[in-house]
Amino acid sequence: MERTTPHEVLKAREALLQRLFLQGLDGDEAAYRQFLTLLGAHLRSFLKRRLQTAAVEDLLQETLLAVHNARHTYRADQPLTAWVQAIARYKLMDHFRAHARHEALNDPLDDQAALLADEDHQAEQAQRDLAKLLEQLPDKQRLPILHVKLQGLSVEETARRTGLSTSAVKVGVHRGLKALAALIGGSG
Repeated sequence: MERTTPHEVLKAREALLQRLFLQGLDGDEAAYRQFLTLLGAHLRSFLKRRLQTAAVEDLLQETLLAVHNARHTYRADQPLTAWVQAIARYKLMDHFRAHARHEALNDPLDDQAALLADEDHQAEQAQRDLAKLLEQLPDKQRLPILHVKLQGLSVEETARRTGLSTSAVKVGVHRGLKALAALIGGSG
């Protein structure tokens, strides 16, 4: 009897999720519901490896909603799970950033670093992909995104560091994120 390798299992899961997702995009509600159910199990596992149990379900719902809202940006020639995990990582970063201010006084920095560490190479690949996308943006959009969204600095601190006005930082973040969405969606 032949044994199925982990790679084959992942490849089959990817194919099934992508097929159901694309059928859902074409209007098949049953396929889309099945996609969300299977994706929920996949994301729950992904999030449990990176987060305390209490917040997993809330973040799972936020991520599923973000996937649903961004479904029009998915390109069928790209791996679906990588696209979904990129969305999940952004939600996870937002979660950590929101909670970091409250927990910074109680948690040693080393604990935070270990919690954010990613064992698989997908995080490194996502960082490289994001860096390539950011390189395509002008400084007035790239720098505010780097400082505010990725480093978690305030708009005011970003303005001081970049020499931009606070208004320009806000506009840069907004326009930069729109430009990134367009680049990811293939219309840029």
